[in-house]
Amino acid sequence: MSDNSSKNGYWAANMRIISISLVIWALVSFGFGILLRPLLSGISVGGTDLGFWFAQQGSILVFLTIIFFYAFWMNKVDREHGVDEE
Repeated sequence: MSDNSSKNGYWAANMRIISISLVIWALVSFGFGILLRPLLSGISVGGTDLGFWFAQQGSILVFLTIIFFYAFWMNKVDREHGVDEE
């Protein structure tokens, strides 16, 4: 495999992970917190409705989860393409 195709494969994997992460983040923060809030208002979590919970707390927790997922997955991609730090 040539060096250029290896770089292209690495960046394709990186962009795929970033795209998936951004879609999940947008769905949770904008979708659940704003657009779908009226549909989620009947479900109670911690004394408030689920839409408000996603807007105030859930999107932050999902964002932190995405950060750890990204770090874990990129370490795996780095090892596969031989650009890891170890």
